[in-house]
Amino acid sequence: MKTTFELKEIRKIYKMGEHTVHALDGINLSIHHNDYLAILGPSGSGKSTLMHILGFMDQATDGTLLFENEDVTHISAARRAVFRAQRIGFVFQSFNLLPRLSVLENVLLPTSYSRKKETDTIERAHKALERVGMQHRASHQPSQLSGGERQRVAIARALINNPAMILADEPTGNLDSKNVVRILDLFSEIHSEGNTVLLVTHDINVANRTKRIVHVLDGKINSEEIL
Repeated sequence: MKTTFELKEIRKIYKMGEHTVHALDGINLSIHHNDYLAILGPSGSGKSTLMHILGFMDQATDGTLLFENEDVTHISAARRAVFRAQRIGFVFQSFNLLPRLSVLENVLLPTSYSRKKETDTIERAHKALERVGMQHRASHQPSQLSGGERQRVAIARALINNPAMILADEPTGNLDSKNVVRILDLFSEIHSEGNTVLLVTHDINVANRTKRIVHVLDGKINSEEIL
């Protein structure tokens, strides 16, 4: 089975004055191609720190991190930026859409960060919007959209570079119950098409929509279940 991420004894230690905080304390985790999993835990459990490492936003203090069989434990900030731009699709709780850009321009943003020169980016952006049912809103601005529509645009933006993994941080946190169901249905569809999807959440109801739950507590994997 093709592995997207392999984490071996990953630790993250912070110094806070005279105190040492073990945000992650020996994490061992494999994420395979076409996994659909949730990292579940309360505030302060270490799930956000783990997300930052998987999203190449931070580096582990100790341990080994493999990405698509390449050791990326100690890569430079420049290389982490390339991986963020080209190989990870991000979806955030607060949508993170730029208000002065149109829906289409927001979806195109990851292609401007990528070093790859491609001529079909606008076509791919339209296809991504069509995939999430937002093609008819391509010329609108984020302020003209509902919360659920903004999150669908954010998912289209995450898909445009055909990433190795879609990483969603509390993606339903700002949505009403009706839109929560719609967005989780969309993630399920995207996974069924062969994509690797990881949701970071504190909500067991969200986690239960995935295929695998990794419970994180006090910087450790407390348990794991297959649904």
